[in-house]
Amino acid sequence: MKYSIKRQMMTVFVGLILFMIVVFMIVNGSFLEKYYISNKKSEFIKAYTMVQEGVENGTIDSETPEKDLGRFTEKNNISIAVIDSEYNVVYTNVREKQMMVVQLFGYLYDKNHQEILEKTDSYDICKSVDPQNNTEYLTMWGNFDNGDIFIMRSPLESIRSAVMIFNRFIGVVGGCVILVSVLLAWYFSKRITEPIMELATLSQKMADLDFDAKYTSGGSNEIGVLGENFNRMSERLEQTISNLKEANYKLQKDIEQKEKRENMRSEFLGNVSHELKTPIALIQGYAEGLKEGVNDDPESREFYCEVIMDEAGKMNRMVKNLLALNQLEFGEDDVQFERFDITSLISGVLQSLDILIEQKEAQVIFRHKNPVYVWADEFKVEQVVRNYVNNALNHVDGEKVIEIKITQENDMAKITVFNTGTPIPEEDLPHIWEKFYKVDKARTREYGGNGIGLSIVKAIMDSFGKGYGAINHTNGVEFWFELDMK
Repeated sequence: MKYSIKRQMMTVFVGLILFMIVVFMIVNGSFLEKYYISNKKSEFIKAYTMVQEGVENGTIDSETPEKDLGRFTEKNNISIAVIDSEYNVVYTNVREKQMMVVQLFGYLYDKNHQEILEKTDSYDICKSVDPQNNTEYLTMWGNFDNGDIFIMRSPLESIRSAVMIFNRFIGVVGGCVILVSVLLAWYFSKRITEPIMELATLSQKMADLDFDAKYTSGGSNEIGVLGENFNRMSERLEQTISNLKEANYKLQKDIEQKEKRENMRSEFLGNVSHELKTPIALIQGYAEGLKEGVNDDPESREFYCEVIMDEAGKMNRMVKNLLALNQLEFGEDDVQFERFDITSLISGVLQSLDILIEQKEAQVIFRHKNPVYVWADEFKVEQVVRNYVNNALNHVDGEKVIEIKITQENDMAKITVFNTGTPIPEEDLPHIWEKFYKVDKARTREYGGNGIGLSIVKAIMDSFGKGYGAINHTNGVEFWFELDMK
């Protein structure tokens, strides 16, 4: 990254060290000599005091130099010469006595090579150049109260050489320090930026709604605390989004259910109005015929009354079926699961339909005698069986055989109702479970069907969560459904 924290940290860290080294070298070259001269002046004054005390006490001469003064001047690289009024050397710490005397007189009479730094009644401190060796010195010279003349000097070239050597030393050490600082900056910046990059990656994944990623670097510093907060935020966001999705899903389901109910209500009203139109018209027509006395003979009146009663009965059955279907589809009819014998239930349904079976001249085959216990809502299962058998009776043809079987497999009981006759057209087979759908409308009208029976079967089996269906055979149609035996 062009503006990565690692690069910025390394640049700032190394730049700061380099800046400090450069500043230190500039300060060293510009002010160290002045600082050195200032300290040297203090040393000269101290040496002057020690020499003056020695002269006044008579403890200093050329043969027996004062020990403390000798150590002090040697330690601070100060050359001293003291001359009496007769130009005899009273004291000196250098071997070339005469040279010091000549230089003393040179300072007294040659003012061109001097730069006065401090001047008092007793001494002068100046920077001077020795014309013989062209060397610059810091010099102090003057008179004592007894008339003796003194000179002290210390070369300045040594400090300048020391400054150059020190600057070179600083350069070498600075280079090493910069190299080490680069390595340390890289190491520590890596230690700092890696968790930050992990947090950046984590935040990107969170922005993409991927909450599986977690901060794993740990640590008890600020970044570690931030990482833990990221983890908690990720978990809470995941939970919040999950709740929002669940709420959205429920809302969507509610909307779909509402739309479904509206569509079903509209469809229901349309179908009911259509289905009721014919029987109402028949009832109205025959009732008006009775009122107007179209036929006065008792047989005609009885026929008119039977038609009215028959149509009213069909309307009554349709309304009851519609109410039952409405309760099933809208989940308003509770399912009461219980254990019962399906064999006994089928036998009871067939017994109640004996008269209808005789009228249809059908042969019903149900050979299963042993009890088969299943778990379901017994009342609703009876509705399914009754609808299947009624449907078979209404469409039985040919050999007029209706066969009912119970097969058991994998803890499931499969009940099938087969009737001989014309198979259902394949294009109509998926639609037979829809309300008011009629394959043969003329025949359905003939036996008083309204296309609701199989819709009730579908709603009941959906409430059980079990399978059901219809299969065409060459000589008829088979309807089936399944129930749990456990």
